Amino acid sequence: MDHKEGKFQGCKGLSLYYQCWLPDMEPRATLLIVHGWAEHSGRYMNPVNYFVSKGYAIYCHDLRGHGKSEGKRGYIERFSYYLEDLKTFDGTVRSRSGDTRIFLVGHSMGGTIATAYSISQQHELAGLVLSGAALELGSSLPTVLAAVLTPFARILSLLVPGLGITALDAAAISQDQAVVDAYVNDPLVYRGKITCRMGAELIQTLQSLPSRMPEITLPVLIMHGTADRLSSTEGSRMLYDRVTSEDKTLKLYDGFHHEIFNEPEHKQVLADVESWLNTRI
Repeated sequence: MDHKEGKFQGCKGLSLYYQCWLPDMEPRATLLIVHGWAEHSGRYMNPVNYFVSKGYAIYCHDLRGHGKSEGKRGYIERFSYYLEDLKTFDGTVRSRSGDTRIFLVGHSMGGTIATAYSISQQHELAGLVLSGAALELGSSLPTVLAAVLTPFARILSLLVPGLGITALDAAAISQDQAVVDAYVNDPLVYRGKITCRMGAELIQTLQSLPSRMPEITLPVLIMHGTADRLSSTEGSRMLYDRVTSEDKTLKLYDGFHHEIFNEPEHKQVLADVESWLNTRI
């Protein structure tokens, strides 16, 4: 396995960090991972260790305001900046992948980003894979942020955009206590509160996505743990029902928490992803 790190210039000139893991052979396909809220690219070693040994290349960048990338923590001025950053990074990955097919993989808020990105860029992708995607206002974090929808709170997001609202409950990410402990003690994980501005942008995105989901026609694998307290399974069900893809799969994992790639039974999840990919390469 060959591990590489680097930086690229994101939207508004921000310096963004990325890393990639390449197999010793010509890649069968490339997995472009978009990580979730408050975390970073280094938390995906289970998929890396599983797929790179099987001939897949994996690329992942730290979102602006996350990990080793520049940007204010817990804050985003415009949600669209995430999409613009991803488009730039996708171009970089594509230039290095040649004719290798690229599958976009999004987890949690990264699933929100990946879904929104796929609507306009799906012609460039071989498929979309989602893990615990935040796609519905009924999920835990967006429910707390629902106050942002009120006129008063919306004004607050403009007047005091950096005001902290709520933090993510680390105990809800996995049934594996070692995973939770590593998350809590990881200096690259943001443990502060989501800001008012960030909340407003996320809620606005979640409001606008459902009407555009039917535009998605590429192959889609949607996965979710039924015991996920951070992101509602209803969002995944809604996406499955609304996309017009002829090739779409919804897999629900009974009793699994939010990070299905980091659950005790994560090898079964990864094997399911591999099986799905094998028939679409």
